[in-house]
Amino acid sequence: MSAPDQEYRLPNGGPSIALLPKVSLHDHLDGGVRPETLVELADEVGLALPAADAPSLAAWIEARCDSGSLVSYLEPFDLTVGVMQTESGLRRIAHEFVLDLAADGVIHGEIRWAPEQHTRSGLSIDQAVEAVQAGLDDGVADLAERGHVITIGQILSALRTEGRSLEIAELALRHRERGVVAFDLAGAENGFPAAAHSEAFDLLAREFFPVTVHAGEADGLDSIKGALLDGRALRLGHGVRLAEDVSVLERDGDNTTVGLGPVASWVRDREVALELSPSSNLQTGAIAQWGTELYDHPFDVLYQLGFRVTVNTDNRLMSGTSLSRELALLAQAFDYDLADLERFQLSAAASAFLPLEDRDILADRIVDGFERA
Repeated sequence: MSAPDQEYRLPNGGPSIALLPKVSLHDHLDGGVRPETLVELADEVGLALPAADAPSLAAWIEARCDSGSLVSYLEPFDLTVGVMQTESGLRRIAHEFVLDLAADGVIHGEIRWAPEQHTRSGLSIDQAVEAVQAGLDDGVADLAERGHVITIGQILSALRTEGRSLEIAELALRHRERGVVAFDLAGAENGFPAAAHSEAFDLLAREFFPVTVHAGEADGLDSIKGALLDGRALRLGHGVRLAEDVSVLERDGDNTTVGLGPVASWVRDREVALELSPSSNLQTGAIAQWGTELYDHPFDVLYQLGFRVTVNTDNRLMSGTSLSRELALLAQAFDYDLADLERFQLSAAASAFLPLEDRDILADRIVDGFERA
């Protein structure tokens, strides 16, 4: 989709959320392929699809992902990854990805993906990274011609279930001056601890290279501890189950006193960003212990307690969403106003893997955009 499907607004009206400046920190490249592009590229490479046209395919993917199971949620990635095995395919998808972010009002995006999944047709992992960067650069240049300024960075993900994390860490370091801004550990959490990838994390720490780790989505506090202690993570990919370390101490009428465990205290007090993805967290069952509706999401509890919460899409195709939609859903569930949405964006800007001066510029653009809304 090159433009928002509809104008999302706050419950009490106000400006179109799509027109507000936004920052996207947790957005998977293989989770944001346009359905039309998926159909076209699948035909080129001879990949069978469960539906022949783009609208039917998008509906099938969304239904499959809305199952409450992370395993089921991940199945459609076989399709998107299947068409991302050539330089041209990667470049086109990365180009369109940037255009779609801009159409949603994003002014800084950090796009993550796992290069080790894109070598089936003979590309090396370096060639894959170069192809994606070329597509991102195409998108940025395309938008600049239209007067839209956007900054984009790659986050390279290594898969927990594979043995290539050190190789991907080295890859990220080779490309740190050519678009790669951070390293991520992704994939199945339960049974695959961050500690198993200590060589990669040690190397990245020695080289002062930023790390974010998927944790607290499909596993609980032990996974988050591993991300913080073994991974030295500066951000937590999702991190929603950090709420397991928040307990109710006393209820007195409308007043509730809560306590923070040591992990939650560490994350809050040191402003480790939580890359929360509300719709995805609901669809994968990450918030199942709190409920089955968006208003059951611990997002608001974490926000009210002072955690650095950020709002993300995770996978726009799989969840049928956009950043504007996620913000609108949260506003509806928790009665947020424009000031809350601005705070979420400023938190994301402060947590971006950018130099301090660039983060300040990003924050100024956000404040200016919201003032003019």
